[in-house]
Amino acid sequence: MNDSNRPETHDEMRKIPQDAADTAQAAIKNGAKEGTAEAPGWERSVIEKLAFAALAEQRAARRFRLIGRLSWLVFIAVLVWIGFGLGGPTKNVSTPHTALVEIQGEIASGTEASAELIVSSIRSAFEDHGAQAIVLLINSPGGSPVQAGIINDEIRRLKAKHKKPVYAVVEEAAASAAYYIAVSADRIYVDKASIVGSIGVLMDGFGFTGLMDKLGIERRLMTAGENKGFLDPFSPQTEKQRVYTQTMLDQIHQQFITVVKAGRGQRLKESPEMFSGLFWTGQQAIELGLADQLGNLDYVAREVVKAEEVVDYTRRDNVAERLVKRFGAAIGEGAVKALRTLPSFR
Repeated sequence: MNDSNRPETHDEMRKIPQDAADTAQAAIKNGAKEGTAEAPGWERSVIEKLAFAALAEQRAARRFRLIGRLSWLVFIAVLVWIGFGLGGPTKNVSTPHTALVEIQGEIASGTEASAELIVSSIRSAFEDHGAQAIVLLINSPGGSPVQAGIINDEIRRLKAKHKKPVYAVVEEAAASAAYYIAVSADRIYVDKASIVGSIGVLMDGFGFTGLMDKLGIERRLMTAGENKGFLDPFSPQTEKQRVYTQTMLDQIHQQFITVVKAGRGQRLKESPEMFSGLFWTGQQAIELGLADQLGNLDYVAREVVKAEEVVDYTRRDNVAERLVKRFGAAIGEGAVKALRTLPSFR
């Protein structure tokens, strides 16, 4: 192989321009000594050597940039491969099976139990012809009533469209917003020690006005609109504002109650405490009609659905999606900092 075509290592790439520059400097010194009599035209030789040194440095820089770009392309390709690899069911779905969708942790936007991810998972399960039924495996203390409402509505719509049964299986807990989702199922299975219920709504916060008075701190909050700052913890809350907030919570609570009654129907054994926000064990929930019977995922797949093979349709954030979200969050944080001095609608 010709030495001129031999690929250089990173250290050699850095050494090329330095060697050329050293050679050029030596040539300048020699030319200055010899140019008077012994080496006419030395200036041209020096200029040529400097030009070759500059070209070598540019080639090395181009190689370095090319290696960097190729590394990024390989990295992105790996992320895309991982993303597509983790995006679908984990098994062959051509044969009859039980479709599984997990609802784990807080039900909120941006979490793995968000309406975006859960609805996407449920749609995939319903649309697969091999899925005999959908099982919601729930382990959640609750969360957003909005996110839970979106999931509940979509499950009911898909049940009517595809004519497939939906079963909820509660592991540790199906409380509050998680129970809101569970009542969309045809039947609810629990462990005897599961936590079920908490049919209520809350809005929490703190008030520091008394402490500020004692410390002699003055709150300076400027708003346009007399109620714009009524949830500010450093400002006093009026009776009118308290009543307004309570009315809003009562309305959302009533929406929750309506969904529970529609989902459970005549199975409910209503009592004054049922919709008070209390929660019960799985055994108590069965007695109250909030759940149907004891059972776990394997039992439901084997004995109820009659399809022991369980295929997981749960969509989860993969590495690529998390990196994209973090990148977007970093850009958003920069925009917030840039706009921090402007008035806000939040």
